[in-house]
Amino acid sequence: MKKFTIHVLFLLSIVLFLQSCEQDYSPKPRAYFRIDLPEKEYQKLKDQCPFSFDFPTYAKVLKDERPEAEPCWMNIDFHRFNARIHLSYKPIDNNLETFIENSRSLTYKHTSKATDIRENLFINDSARTYGLLYDIKGDAATNIQFYITDSTNHFVRGSLYFNAPPNQDSLAPVIDFIKKDIYHLMETFKWN
Repeated sequence: MKKFTIHVLFLLSIVLFLQSCEQDYSPKPRAYFRIDLPEKEYQKLKDQCPFSFDFPTYAKVLKDERPEAEPCWMNIDFHRFNARIHLSYKPIDNNLETFIENSRSLTYKHTSKATDIRENLFINDSARTYGLLYDIKGDAATNIQFYITDSTNHFVRGSLYFNAPPNQDSLAPVIDFIKKDIYHLMETFKWN
């Protein structure tokens, strides 16, 4: 009886082994981490610069400490997303066209990696803020660049960067999330 049980178990294990080998292998698709996005909540920038705007409570505004940085250059740091918006301010002295052209040329340097660049015009006559947001699609180093001006005295340029390899697929949810914050920044932008 004991021998019979051993034979049955042996045959059963062989059958199970052979059955397990017949399954087709299908590779699993590449997945990305789930990103928990915080609720939108904003606070007013308190600074000595000639402008103010609202920025998200889940971000920090830090003075640009690089040696080449000028007064009122700052970064909006999204530590949670490993992202940063670089902001630079320039006073206008009959050189608005130069600033706008520099902004455009810096954006279009990304055409080799970009699949599309969309320009979104921004006009707020009551606050005297006018600008353009460049929405850069594809695996470019920056996905959003923009500028805001009053067209006579002030010019602010911004660009969004991630401290990660550019991968449109994995960054898309965060880019869309931060893009809404940039639109809010532009809508609440005021000259002091």
